[in-house]
Amino acid sequence: MRPEHVRDLTKILFLDIETVPQTFQWNQLDERTAQLFSDKTRYDQERQEKTAEQLYAERGGILAEFGKIICIGVGSLHREGNDLKLRVTSFHGDNEYDVLTRFVDMMHKHYGTDEHWLCGHNGKEFDFPWIARRCVVNRIALPKLLDIAGLKPWEVGHLDTMNLWSFGDRKAYTSLALLTHILGIPTPKDDITGADVARVYYMDRDLERIATYCKKDVVATTQLFLRLTGRELLPQDHIALV
Repeated sequence: MRPEHVRDLTKILFLDIETVPQTFQWNQLDERTAQLFSDKTRYDQERQEKTAEQLYAERGGILAEFGKIICIGVGSLHREGNDLKLRVTSFHGDNEYDVLTRFVDMMHKHYGTDEHWLCGHNGKEFDFPWIARRCVVNRIALPKLLDIAGLKPWEVGHLDTMNLWSFGDRKAYTSLALLTHILGIPTPKDDITGADVARVYYMDRDLERIATYCKKDVVATTQLFLRLTGRELLPQDHIALV
């Protein structure tokens, strides 16, 4: 089914994740993990003329094998009379197992059928596989919408606003911030960026600030999906961050 043909928007779970490296400093890694990171990034070291340590500072938090999820922001649309409203919350904490367990429990209870969808910005390349991989690492059974092994492409309930914008062009990444800007979508993002998350987590110890940032990304993704599928944007008073 094409995204614009998803008639029941209440069946979509919009999400965004925030990730950090397992350790903030390279020298905090054990010897074996450091070597494996060096092996995995060897091509980039040569191409960019950077050391493994330099790349760890840049990419340790975006590789699922070397990072952890500290926040999953989720948003759901519901109707109140003729009005469509968005409720956004988050699962966050220092214990990744607890964060993932709470998220997966919610998925099992409320998003466990073939009628449901996940939607993220670059979700197919980042958020969805990241959650699945970290569930495997933590020995948590995958929820239905992430257990996609063996499924045909049209059987996978994944929507991606970056894919919608690409129109088949697979060569370029377009950020959520850029798309909301050029499409005139009001965005509440006014604080940190993704590049700040590890510092805010490890140095400032301000997980609530990260959770707020993550929830604002969910709002932006939801609005972008509505815009890209020819629907009206939600007014600010129809959006609740809880």
